[in-house]
Order: sequence, then structure tokens, then C-alpha cells
Amino acid sequence: MEPIIPEGEALRHAIQWLSEQPRHDVKTIEEASRRFDLSPADEEFLLRHFVEES
Repeated sequence: MEPIIPEGEALRHAIQWLSEQPRHDVKTIEEASRRFDLSPADEEFLLRHFVEES
């Protein structure tokens, strides 16, 4: 997996939070999106990098 270096502060916090979670499924990504108030594009980015690559 290539390193992820996002530009937005909220997205960086979401990735940090996700890295601490035991699961990286759609439900967890949705929780991160709500928790860090991510845009739909940021949520899609997380889905592509955490769910599709698993």
C-alpha cells in the first residue's frame, strides 16, 4: 500500500483515526466522515484507499 498524504487537515485526522480502528469497512468510513465533517470527495477517497484495497 502506498503512503497516503492528504491535503486537508480533517482528512489527515480521519486517516489517523481510521488507522487506530480494528476494521476498515464502509460503516467505519462513514463514521469517520461524520466525525471529521468530511466532504463527499474526501469520503470517496477513504473508501477507495481503505475499503477497495483491503
